Amino acid sequence: MIVATRAAEPRSRRYDPAETRQRVLEAANLLFSTKGFAATGTADIARAADVSEGSIFYHFGSKNNLLVEIGRMYGERMIAVMQGDDALGHLDIGDAIRRCIAFCLEHKEWETLTGEVCAEGKPKMLMRTEAEPFYHASREVTLDWSTRHIAAEAAERGFTRMNAPVAAKLIYALVGEALDEIMATSDVAERAVITDETVRFVRTACGLPPE
Repeated sequence: MIVATRAAEPRSRRYDPAETRQRVLEAANLLFSTKGFAATGTADIARAADVSEGSIFYHFGSKNNLLVEIGRMYGERMIAVMQGDDALGHLDIGDAIRRCIAFCLEHKEWETLTGEVCAEGKPKMLMRTEAEPFYHASREVTLDWSTRHIAAEAAERGFTRMNAPVAAKLIYALVGEALDEIMATSDVAERAVITDETVRFVRTACGLPPE
């Protein structure tokens, strides 16, 4: 009886809805980012995740919806790196930008799908129709977090005239342009100069002293 119970445990975990959903997301993330969205079918994802193809449609409805969820997941992972262990009100915006850039340099696999890096706000990406759900979902969660971060930091510093939603969009676009420049060169020193200038510019725009 004990042996039978133990043998059943992996099967029960295997069909746990939350675990199944996460395995599908991870498999799709890998396949979309390496093979491309159009070249990856739901049958490919099902095989990689070791689930039935019907499970994908049960949890996500469509391949397009799955891409939206991956975009959110990507954005959330980047946010986790940007915030680290810091409280929003105590997180220096320069540190958040540096962490974002480091994350993007480490996770460049989505270039295959998007033609860009890190799902930042770049108009060129919009020309890649298949990338739009990923881009918009990632942008939505990142902007939401950035708005809350800027508002919390402004409150902590006593800034009363900061428009957090507008500031978040402007900073988001600026960091996206900086990432374009950073990814266009393999020169470490040049990347450092671009990063430093981006941080300096944003801190100045936010009324903060240079680092």
